[in-house]
Amino acid sequence: MTDLVAVAHGTADPAGIRVVHDLVREMAAQRPDLPISLGFVDLLTPALPSLVRRITSDTDDAVVVPLLLSAGYHVYVDVAAEARRYPGRVRAAGALGPDPVLAEILADRLGDLNRIDHVVLAAAGSSDPRALLDCEETAALLARRIDRPVTVGYLSGAGGRLPAVLARTPGRVAVANYLLAPGFFNSLVHRHARGHQTADPLGADPRLATLALQRHAAALHPTAVAV
Repeated sequence: MTDLVAVAHGTADPAGIRVVHDLVREMAAQRPDLPISLGFVDLLTPALPSLVRRITSDTDDAVVVPLLLSAGYHVYVDVAAEARRYPGRVRAAGALGPDPVLAEILADRLGDLNRIDHVVLAAAGSSDPRALLDCEETAALLARRIDRPVTVGYLSGAGGRLPAVLARTPGRVAVANYLLAPGFFNSLVHRHARGHQTADPLGADPRLATLALQRHAAALHPTAVAV
């Protein structure tokens, strides 16, 4: 059995930490046969390199699955580094997004669409243009899902910042929260979106856990579509 090494960004917010652990517990509930560990690329321990070093002392086959919504620095540098460090023993899976499942969860978090003309997708942001393209694709998926225009507003990095995007967006505007859990960026979303309907983060949704397990399966068998 190939180990699944889940890796999250990390947060100082206890509520955010609980969400990440709840998500991994949901993954384990869906696949009780699968060894699953959790590490972090920032702020919390175990740090990803030390966790992978420990895992590889016990197994010759592991997949690192980023619990990240787009593929930026942490995917292309931190996660990829572990696969390079243990060639043939550690594989790197793709980020969770973009994916129609994420659009479905985002739509559910928005609630009643009858009172919404336009949605702004609040994303953490990145300096990596590939991560921004991932977020733009998620916005397009959400727009098709809810039949409303969706524009991305970023909290950091490159791309249009959330306050400016909100200021120029007409009509009844709702904010779709493209974050995994409570934390610093979630607080920024609510601060910048004051006065607008603002959705909750994605959270430990069972569909998100299934998606992470699918990323593990796809890394093992590129044509796999089920867990």
